[in-house]
Amino acid sequence: MYDSRLRLSNQVVDEVRKHFGDMVFETVIQRNVRLSEAPSYGESIIKYDAASKGATHYLNMANEIVKKNK
Repeated sequence: MYDSRLRLSNQVVDEVRKHFGDMVFETVIQRNVRLSEAPSYGESIIKYDAASKGATHYLNMANEIVKKNK
């Protein structure tokens, strides 16, 4: 899970994008409290809190996957 406040997270993203180029998705799943809570309730993030930033990030990723595979 990506944390934009950490220099290491940003360095890893940069290196992955340099190495893998177009194979890397634009969407980044950022660390989020709601994402951490959902599994403890036995629910997906969409079911637990569809309006959370974590859910939005996962939905954006799903849309990006669908678009790349058309």
